[in-house]
Amino acid sequence: MIPFPEQPSHVPWPTVDWPTADLDADVDAGAVQRALVDLRETPTELGVTLATLVVHRGRIVAEQYGPDTDRNTTLISWSMAKSMTQAVIGMLVGDGVLDVDAPTGERVPGFAGNEKAAITLRDLLAMKSGLEFVEDYVDDSISHCLEMLFGAGAGDHAQYAAGQQLLHQPGTVWNYASGTTNIVSRIAGDQVGGTEDVMRAFLQQRLFGPLGMTSAAPKFDPAGTFVGSSYVYATARDFARFGLLYLRDGVWEGQRLLPDGWADYARTEVAVDPDPPHFGYGAHWWIWRDQPGSLAAHGYEGQYVIVLPERDLVVVHLGKIPTDVRPPLYPKLRTLINAFPVVTNS
Repeated sequence: MIPFPEQPSHVPWPTVDWPTADLDADVDAGAVQRALVDLRETPTELGVTLATLVVHRGRIVAEQYGPDTDRNTTLISWSMAKSMTQAVIGMLVGDGVLDVDAPTGERVPGFAGNEKAAITLRDLLAMKSGLEFVEDYVDDSISHCLEMLFGAGAGDHAQYAAGQQLLHQPGTVWNYASGTTNIVSRIAGDQVGGTEDVMRAFLQQRLFGPLGMTSAAPKFDPAGTFVGSSYVYATARDFARFGLLYLRDGVWEGQRLLPDGWADYARTEVAVDPDPPHFGYGAHWWIWRDQPGSLAAHGYEGQYVIVLPERDLVVVHLGKIPTDVRPPLYPKLRTLINAFPVVTNS
């Protein structure tokens, strides 16, 4: 597996301010510029790019913003929050209070005393819970996701998701589901104290604070559960800080925030999305299969934090680009990525 590069010794960590730099001589500057222009000038019928940020070798080397947006604008994560939830679980595993292979029957309302009790955190993080869940963002007549966030499940997202029928043996069938993440988030919240205030404090003290993510604003449901499936607001620079944590293998300013091996676990492929462009899936992180060793946080409207160890690179893209018009976005992002040299060998 491609190793995670260390922070260059001469580059300060961006806990307070990001170091910036011109493109290095081994970068294809023309390709970077073409990609940035293509993203900036996206036709309106194909959505809008609101922020593009590139971190190479620990420094910001490209940054641009769209309409009514700048480096201080907080934007929604949508499902990029799922990868933050994975980080929270990692911290609790590192603390020795959670075991990804232990059954969750006693931790999840509605799981105890039935077949659901066998579901493990590993199953949940792999999106292999076996629970019924239709992840649709448009047709609320067939969408458990919309019903959970805005309908019958709006008061308690985790309870709604946990209440769905078990269709498959846990650990056998991949089904991407926001409800699964909110079950994971409930487990984490209950472990740290069971209230919104305590979970907010945990996120601040263990994740956002150490990274300098001063803009990060997580949202909670009425039951007090962090909506880990969908709702963290932050600036592009703060989303990049989160990506850099994983690029540095869970280490920040010499302190290990995630357990050794947790970032590798995140990018260990367990499934491939059957829908184009066929991204791989690990543990609550996606994998760009054409980029060896990569892992990426994805959001509903074209939000991406793409972590590329082979190139010592983090690429952040934030926008409002619906799924049905998104295919042209991917070659633009790949042009940007591939402009940076491979710096490690598999």
